[in-house]
Amino acid sequence: MNKKHSILSLLLTLVASFSFAQTQQTLPTGPTTLQQALRYAVANNEDVKKALQDEQSAEYRIRETKGSGLPQLSANGRLTVNPALAVQLLPGELAGEPAGTFIPVQFGTKYVAQGGLELQQLIFRKSFFVGLEAANTTRDLYALRTRMSEEEVLYNVSSSYLQLLQTKEQFNNIEANFNRLEQLEKILNLQYQNDVATKVELNRVTVNKINLENQRKTLAATYEQQLNGLKFFMGLPIDQPLEISDSTGLLGSAIPPVEDAKAILAQRVDYKQLLTQRRLYELNVKNIRSGYYPSLSGFGQFNYNAQRNEFTFFDGNQPWFNSVALGVQLNIPIFDGFQRRNQIRQAQVEVNKVEYDISKLTRNTQMTLDNSIRQMETSLSSIQAQERNVQLAQEVYNNTNALYKEGLSPLTDVLETEVSLREAQTNLNNERLKYQIAQLDYIRARGEIKNLIQ
Repeated sequence: MNKKHSILSLLLTLVASFSFAQTQQTLPTGPTTLQQALRYAVANNEDVKKALQDEQSAEYRIRETKGSGLPQLSANGRLTVNPALAVQLLPGELAGEPAGTFIPVQFGTKYVAQGGLELQQLIFRKSFFVGLEAANTTRDLYALRTRMSEEEVLYNVSSSYLQLLQTKEQFNNIEANFNRLEQLEKILNLQYQNDVATKVELNRVTVNKINLENQRKTLAATYEQQLNGLKFFMGLPIDQPLEISDSTGLLGSAIPPVEDAKAILAQRVDYKQLLTQRRLYELNVKNIRSGYYPSLSGFGQFNYNAQRNEFTFFDGNQPWFNSVALGVQLNIPIFDGFQRRNQIRQAQVEVNKVEYDISKLTRNTQMTLDNSIRQMETSLSSIQAQERNVQLAQEVYNNTNALYKEGLSPLTDVLETEVSLREAQTNLNNERLKYQIAQLDYIRARGEIKNLIQ
């Protein structure tokens, strides 16, 4: 028996592990591309998962609203004990007594038991149909909010990824410059030992090398912090290793034309979300107005009751009595002290506020489109200039270094050209990052950021 249990437990464990592996999103081995990071983030980010839970909640809300229009059945039971029965006075004439006299009479019994069923069915209530429409609209709203959460995650992951690439490239440049200074330090050290170079020259190179070493350590720490930020947005455990690829596929030379925000708003998720939110507020106004309409419902009651002076309800020889009631109930609102009118006005204010949000989004979209295009134009021009500048700075450094080795150029020229080369490389990296962030802003403003995962 124990052996059978062990085999069964093993099988259950294997099945559970297989099921978990099927549902758990993992990253492929090797460097992670931007597209892979984005797909992982959409599947694992907590904000997206919460938005999906809201979608599920909206489905339950629709079922709840539909359930209010179905028959409502309830059971009831009641046991009453009357230690002292109420006394009623009846005219004496009923018992042959003189006129004007009264006879005290007690009605009822010491114990009364009652049980029954009650059925109610809504026939007409305008707010029910409005509520059903609002519930379906809420489902659409939460679906749009899920897409908004996904787009927010996609933007944050893309931005973090681009910053990591820039830091990584900067680190590689400093590493290359550090290696050059390290070789120069070795040469100067030999020259100093042979009384060809001075101690001051050797110290100057050492100081520059130490400064670069500190920058390298700072960049390494910055890279780890940015990498942790990327893991956070992806929903990846911080202690899990992650290596990014060296390219994103975003950088291009085509500058898009300036567009009218109104022409592209229809494909923006946040614009659709505002329209849906406005529709919900309008339905709220409609729901409050429906309170002016009458409502009609049907009901049915079936009851059993028994009365005893002794607690003998379980004695089958003594009778129980039943009663049945069927009917309809009509409610007609007449006057509510103007409460509903003021509720409608409050709800209409919310509709007006969404209109302002739509106007604000339109202007913000136009501003983002214009600014991102201008930034791409500026950065692309700067990138071309900085690429030429880096090339020239590299040539100047190579020539100066060669002249220094031949004794035709002082050490100060070598160090100055090394700094100029480093600054040119840094400026080029910064402009590339600005261009890619502007390109990312443009894609987001057009509502096309989900295209990055395709």
